[in-house]
Amino acid sequence: MNSSKTKKENHQKNDAISSEPNEQAFAEIATMIQCSRQKALASVNIALIDLYWRVGEVISRRIATDGWGKGTIRKLSAYIQAQNPGVNGFSQQNLWRMRQFFETYINYPKLSTMLRELPWSSNLHIISKTKRPEEREFYLRMAIQNRWSVREVARQIDSALFERAILNPPKLSSALREMHPNAEVVFRDAYVIEFLELPDIYREADLHKSLLNNLRRFLAELGHDFCFIGSEVPLQVGGRDFALDMLFFHRGLNCLIAIELKIGEFQPEHLGKLDFYLEALDRDIRKSHEGPSIGLLLCASKDNGSC
Repeated sequence: MNSSKTKKENHQKNDAISSEPNEQAFAEIATMIQCSRQKALASVNIALIDLYWRVGEVISRRIATDGWGKGTIRKLSAYIQAQNPGVNGFSQQNLWRMRQFFETYINYPKLSTMLRELPWSSNLHIISKTKRPEEREFYLRMAIQNRWSVREVARQIDSALFERAILNPPKLSSALREMHPNAEVVFRDAYVIEFLELPDIYREADLHKSLLNNLRRFLAELGHDFCFIGSEVPLQVGGRDFALDMLFFHRGLNCLIAIELKIGEFQPEHLGKLDFYLEALDRDIRKSHEGPSIGLLLCASKDNGSC
């Protein structure tokens, strides 16, 4: 009886010892399944966008050669749905959109690969809400690079990101341009933070708290490669203790990004204070392989919900 009990205890002990390797194996298989599903979804999307492109091409050609009009497209939609019960996406409106999709990009073959990386809804937002080829290319690249959802694509277009980033370049110091030549494409002249839903009258503390509560959306607005490090980061300058509003790291620039928040208009002394913070960051926090820290001063505007 004692021998049986010992065998049972040893068996339980062995199970406990082997549980960790099993979990690693399970996680590996789960990851394989997830990756496979993502590849399958991407393949389905590529095939769908390619189909819409080819349908749009046929409709465009038939309109030009055979005089297809609204009545014909209405009959085409009904025919497709009768031949393919339960298949969605071929309404009259969507068929016209496929034609627009084809005609918008037919003369820009370099964009064809990017089109197939975005879902149909994102493509529709871009072709319907933009006017210039360079504007469309900008949003295509940004959406793919930042993995924007359909909702975020619509938000960035509605908030005129192209105008803010390209037509109105950010105000950068000469030293920053020399140290980080790519900084101009990283930062913007204005950041839209309407998602904070702040009241008409608010304090800097309210702005700070709301940004933290909406950190995921704030990171999306900041752009690609920004990583959040901390809030109210303690710094010592001249023997005095201070707290930096927000600290980020940018993977592309390989440096710390210090953000100071102000709800009023810009004042020259704000930059002086930020310079002290950057000096403390480089002295006490920056790692040896990182570049000099960058300071970003966000002065909130109550009129348009932007920084």
